[in-house]
Amino acid sequence: MSPSEDVLEPVLERVQTGVEAFDDLVMGGLPRGRATVVGGTPGSGKTVFATQFLAHGISKFGEAGVFVTFEEEPAEIEANMQGFGWDLTRWREEGHLAFVDASPRDHEELVIGEFDLSGLLARILHAVETVQAKRVVLDSLAQLFDHFIADPNVMRRELFRICSALKRTGLTVLMTAERNSEYGDITRHRMEEFVADNVVILRNVLEREKRRRTIEVLKMRGSHHVEGEAPITMVSGRGIVAVPLSSLRLEQESSTKRVTSGNDTLDQMCGGGFFRDSVTLVSGATGTGKTLLVTNFLAGGVKRGERALLLGYEESRGQLFRNARGWGVDFAAMEAADKLKVVCLYPEAQSLPDHLLTIRGLVEEFRPDRIAIDSLSALERVAPDVGFREFLISLTSFIKKHEIAGLCTSTSKSLIGGESVSEQHISTLTDSIVLLRYIQEQETMNRGLMVLKMRGSEHAKQFRRFTIDGQGMHLGAAPDAAPDILGPGAGDELSS
Repeated sequence: MSPSEDVLEPVLERVQTGVEAFDDLVMGGLPRGRATVVGGTPGSGKTVFATQFLAHGISKFGEAGVFVTFEEEPAEIEANMQGFGWDLTRWREEGHLAFVDASPRDHEELVIGEFDLSGLLARILHAVETVQAKRVVLDSLAQLFDHFIADPNVMRRELFRICSALKRTGLTVLMTAERNSEYGDITRHRMEEFVADNVVILRNVLEREKRRRTIEVLKMRGSHHVEGEAPITMVSGRGIVAVPLSSLRLEQESSTKRVTSGNDTLDQMCGGGFFRDSVTLVSGATGTGKTLLVTNFLAGGVKRGERALLLGYEESRGQLFRNARGWGVDFAAMEAADKLKVVCLYPEAQSLPDHLLTIRGLVEEFRPDRIAIDSLSALERVAPDVGFREFLISLTSFIKKHEIAGLCTSTSKSLIGGESVSEQHISTLTDSIVLLRYIQEQETMNRGLMVLKMRGSEHAKQFRRFTIDGQGMHLGAAPDAAPDILGPGAGDELSS
C-alpha cells in the first residue's frame, strides 16, 4: 500500500453492497460517491450483484436507488429477482426505487442525438431527484454501446460525462459490463474500466465439467483491498455470497481443554483426547474403520452431554444408523433426545461453496459442540484442486472460530494407504492425523492405527493393531514387524 493510500483511506466513507463477505474484501464496502464497474461474462451474476447493491441500500439503510436498464425490461428484472427475496415492485410503488427503461425496445424514445447522451442523463437525474436516491445502477453498458454509439472515443467521453455528473450529486454508481472471456480483456469495449474508480470482476469458469464462480477486486482507487479471486455462490433468498479466503484471520483462541475421541485407549494415545477447538483427520482405505471412529467420536460427545452434528456424503442415513447399531450405538435415540443431527447429502448435488454454506447454516441452527464430516474424499470429486483447498481452508477456519471439535475422514486411493494425506493437501490444515491401515501378518489381514500428528501435544508414536466387533473398536498391541504405513516417499512429503 502506497503512502498516498495511507492518507486517503480514513476519509473514504463506505457503502455496503449486501454481498455477504465481499465487503470485507474492500475494507467495509465500496467508497461512497464513486463509480464501480462490475465486469463479467454472460451468466456470471452481474445483474444479481447490481440489484443486491440496491436492495441492501433500501432494506438496511433506507437509501433509495435508481436502476437504469439497457438490456432487460423493468418487469423482467422485478420477476427475476423475486427468487432472491427482493420485492422490487413493492419498493418501486413505495417510492424507494425508480427504473429508467433504456432497454432496446424503448431506445427510440431516448433523446440522445447522434453523439450525445444528454437526454439519458436528464432522465437519470430526474429519477434520482424523484426518489431522493443515494445509489444508481447502470446495467449493462455493453447494450448502450452496441445500440447507440459507433465511435469509441465519443462513447468514452459521454460515459465519463454521465459518471462525473452522477458523482457530483453524491451518488454511488455501479455499472455492469460484458466480457468476452473469463481471463481476457476486463470489458468487451475496453473503456469502462478507465472511466470507473473501481473495477470488480465476476467469473464463472468451467473446470472438470463443473462451474466455479469467483469474484476479484481488480482496482480500488485510493483504497486498499484484498487481492486475488474469492469463491462465490448464488443462494435463494440471499443473492450472491462470497467466501473470501484472504480475509480469514488466524485470531481464534487455542483451547487447552480436552474432549474424548469416544475411545479410551485412543484418548490415552493422544495425551488425554483431542483439543476442544481442533480438527482431526482420519485417513485410511475403505473398510479400515473410519466411519466407526466417527461414530465413537459422536457417541462419546453425546454421552458427556454434548451436541453432535454428522454430515454424511458417502452413505445414507439408513446405512449410518444401521452401522451404528451394529457397534452398539443408538443414533435414533440420540436424535430423539436432540443431542445428534445427521444430514446426508450427495456431493454432486451442489458446489463446494454451497456445501460450505449448508454446513455453516446447520452449525448456526443446531449449535453443536462437535462435528464430523464423512468423507472429504467424496467432496473432492466435485471440484478442482484449487476449489477443494479453498473449501478446506474455509471449513477448518469456521470450525476453529466456533470452538467446535471437528473430525473429518478421508479415503486413501489404495488399500495399503500412503497417499491420501499428502495428495489432498490437508495434512497442514488439520491439528491431528490418525492413520488407519491394513497390515498383513502371515495369512491374516489385520487393521492398524497410528496417531501420526497432534499439534501442541505429546502423543503415542506406536502403531497399534485393532479389532472391530459388536462393541466397536478395540486397540491392542503393536504388530510383530513394523509395517511401512506411509508408503515410499510419503514421509518426505509430510515433512516438507
